Amino acid sequence: MAKSARARRMDKHHKRNKAGGGLNLVSLMDIFTILVFFLLVNSSDVEVLPNAKEVQLPESIAEQKAKETVVILIGDEDILVQGAPVAKVAEVMATKGNDIPELRQALKSQNDRVLRREAQDDIAGREVTIMGDKDIPYRLLKKVMATCTESDYGQISLAVLQKSSDQLDQLQAAR
Repeated sequence: MAKSARARRMDKHHKRNKAGGGLNLVSLMDIFTILVFFLLVNSSDVEVLPNAKEVQLPESIAEQKAKETVVILIGDEDILVQGAPVAKVAEVMATKGNDIPELRQALKSQNDRVLRREAQDDIAGREVTIMGDKDIPYRLLKKVMATCTESDYGQISLAVLQKSSDQLDQLQAAR
C-alpha cells in the first residue's frame, strides 16, 4: 500500500527526531578549564602549617594570615625546626639563661635555605612562626623567642586558631 505524502513526511520527521540529543563537550571542557585556573590562582594564598596532633593551638581574634616562614614546633618532648628535631624540652627547661644553642644553630642554617632572598640580607624582615601548645610554660616560650632574636630573626609570629565570629561577638558583648 502506498503511503500518502503526509504519512511519508511524518515518518521522515519521526526518524529525524528519534536520535537522542548529543552532548556538547566543548562547553563542558571550557567550564572545567575555567574551574582549574580558578583553583590554581586561589590556592597559592594559603600557607599550610604542619599539623601536630599533640599541639593544641591557642585561639585568637587576629585576622592576618600566616606567611611562608621558618616554622618552629614546640611539642611535649621535642622542639622541631621545619619538622626536624633540634632539642629536648626537658633539657631546655633545665638550662639557665634564655639561649638554646641547638635551636640557634638550626635557625642559622635555615637562613640560606628557606628565607626569601630579600629577607636574607634584611634582619628585620626575617620571619619565624612558633607553633606551641596553649599550655606550654611561658619560660619555655620566652627562651625560644629570645633564641630567635639572637639568630637574627626580626619578626616572630605565634601560630593560633582564629576564633569564630560567634565567639568574637560574645567577647564584644561581654565588654
